[in-house]
Amino acid sequence: MLKPRRHWLYLAPAALIMAVFGVGLVQVVLYSFRSDGGLFGNFADILARPDYVDLFVRTIRIAALTTGFCILIGYPVAYVIARAQRARNLLLILVMLPWMVSIVVRTYGWIVILGNRGTLNTLLMSTGLTSSPIRMLFNEIGVVIGLVHVFSPFMVISILSTFLMVDEVFEEASMSLGAGPLETFWRVILPLTAPGLIAGCAIVFLLSSGAVVTPHLLGGPRTTMVATQIYQDVFQSFNFPKASAMALFLLLLVMVVLWPLGRLERHLGRHLRQADAQQ
Repeated sequence: MLKPRRHWLYLAPAALIMAVFGVGLVQVVLYSFRSDGGLFGNFADILARPDYVDLFVRTIRIAALTTGFCILIGYPVAYVIARAQRARNLLLILVMLPWMVSIVVRTYGWIVILGNRGTLNTLLMSTGLTSSPIRMLFNEIGVVIGLVHVFSPFMVISILSTFLMVDEVFEEASMSLGAGPLETFWRVILPLTAPGLIAGCAIVFLLSSGAVVTPHLLGGPRTTMVATQIYQDVFQSFNFPKASAMALFLLLLVMVVLWPLGRLERHLGRHLRQADAQQ
């Protein structure tokens, strides 16, 4: 048997990865303050340009829309998977199946579907629902559709993890006490699955706000997001201080947006623990 002290050796790879990440984060912070305009010159330049302000607003808006649509798709899918005991594994495989395809390939697939002469517009015009193609590429519509397709499995899995811990007996007890389906969902199912829902929202929002490939291919130059602009500043303009400042500003902005979710999760956790203690 290994001595207890040697068990800490198993943490060495994770510690090395965290150390490298920490060094990179420190370098980003240091780069962000390198400017000819003073210590906060890069941040002042970002806030002084209306196009950059619109860039951050667009990024938060697209991330919020993506998170909302992922909730609408992920919650019922997670419920069906949790309650379908025999086909649960098969349904879960179908949810995770897109992860086996490169994100670039999936994004190009959406270009074929959403283009002016793509599959969706051809179907709409052939059925007479529209007389001309609907523009769904190189705008926020295409970006949101692509991001929802990429990140909705994260929402499904996060919500499913809590659904699997909610026994069907809670629904049956609520129904037996006279509550209808909507009241049962609102007062029983939703509070019990809220931790997974909040975790899924945080994951999807974080990933959406930092997405690069999907906004670049589906949004084009007119629908640039912050991560795409950072990529261009690093690999095309080689302006590392500006890119670092934008990355740090985006990090702080996302933390401010997600702070209420953390507060809500802690509040729900205390409420559920008190309810268990009373029982």
